[in-house]
Amino acid sequence: MHDPRRLFRVATYNVHACIGPDGRHDPARIAAVIAELDADVVALQEFSYPADIALETRTPVVLTELDAYECALGPTRHNHARTHFFGNVILTRHRLREIHRVDLSVLHREPRGALAATIDADGTELHVLAAHLGLRLSERRFQVRQIVNYLDSVQGTFVIVLGDFNDWLPGRSVVHTLDRRLGRAPRLRSFPIRWPVLSLDRVWVQPRSAMQRLFVHRSQAARLASDHYPIVADIELPADGLKASQTTSGVRSLPSIA
Repeated sequence: MHDPRRLFRVATYNVHACIGPDGRHDPARIAAVIAELDADVVALQEFSYPADIALETRTPVVLTELDAYECALGPTRHNHARTHFFGNVILTRHRLREIHRVDLSVLHREPRGALAATIDADGTELHVLAAHLGLRLSERRFQVRQIVNYLDSVQGTFVIVLGDFNDWLPGRSVVHTLDRRLGRAPRLRSFPIRWPVLSLDRVWVQPRSAMQRLFVHRSQAARLASDHYPIVADIELPADGLKASQTTSGVRSLPSIA
């Protein structure tokens, strides 16, 4: 009997501007790790790329080896020389239908953001939100509220929320709000690379029952490429499930940086 279910792999990876524990800037090492993941969607944080690249570029920038992926850029700030942008990226093997850039910045703190993409995975519509939250508890409270507002806008759909949530304080977590909304996912230790003790990188899926496997990708290449390990999730999609809308004519973009 034909099994109508299919597995879909997502990953989140803080690439530390492609700088490894040895201090070397080496995008090729990051690209090699991403290739190892064999994921349908990869969310990157702390990704740096030249400021003269158009925001609406869809081919992978810097990581040009990954030509099987479409790319959505979510810059949050410039470097001091204004030669490079820094922020979030979503890589996907499937068609990007819409892109939203959600400003999560708090006054007098480092600019932060989330990148939301609607993806057509062979007829199943997925809403993917990738985020990188702030270092202060008060920042993260505000930022989680903005993420919940986004979740309200896509209620009743297949949703994946992932990224670096910088949430590690026992008893002072703010992501319990997302746990209540999306179901509590396992906390896997992914940082720092030399002795992982903190569970900063998270993946949530709605419906929760779709999550089949969650693990840390601990390859030799990953140990050299960044200060975080990637977190990988295998998700079960229905073959005839939530269909991508037939009314969307193209990619809609709401940029947060002028």
